[in-house]
Amino acid sequence: MFTSLFQLNTKTVVTIGIGSALYGILGLLGFPIAPNTFIKPAVALLVIFGALFGPVVGFLIGFIGHLLTDLISGWGIWWGWVLSSGITGLFMGLVFTNKGFSVNDGQVKGRHLVFLAISGLIGIIIAVSLAGALDVWLMSEPADKVVLQVIGASVANVIVLGALGIPAVLGLTKWNRRNTNLKLDV
Repeated sequence: MFTSLFQLNTKTVVTIGIGSALYGILGLLGFPIAPNTFIKPAVALLVIFGALFGPVVGFLIGFIGHLLTDLISGWGIWWGWVLSSGITGLFMGLVFTNKGFSVNDGQVKGRHLVFLAISGLIGIIIAVSLAGALDVWLMSEPADKVVLQVIGASVANVIVLGALGIPAVLGLTKWNRRNTNLKLDV
């Protein structure tokens, strides 16, 4: 059953709040791989929430969550990277629009996972490249440093997508498939 991409109801608002808080706090954790660039397991949350609730919720969780990370960390707000997390969440949520896809109903096929991987990869490349361009253009960062950051962040996010995000979506799907036979007797 297809639902609206964005329903402003209590469930959506709570989901965005919880997802943003989780992403914001977990965004502080990472493994350094390039100048100011980390493998951040929190990116898997964008895959999970995007797949469960769609691209709009994925975007808002990424955007608000990254904003929280920047505010908590004290580095200042790097708007290009905040936007980048939002765009990444949006692309991760595109799979939600596929016919027959529903993690909640345990209905995910191989073609959905391929779509998630490809749209996630495209989203990561677009988002991180945009963040790098904005760093050079608006923040006057040195281009050679930004190129390393863009490559590092792209590779890191693809690793998290493949190693954590997609397996988590698949695991949730299998879990929900097993539990869909529960009926409420009235």
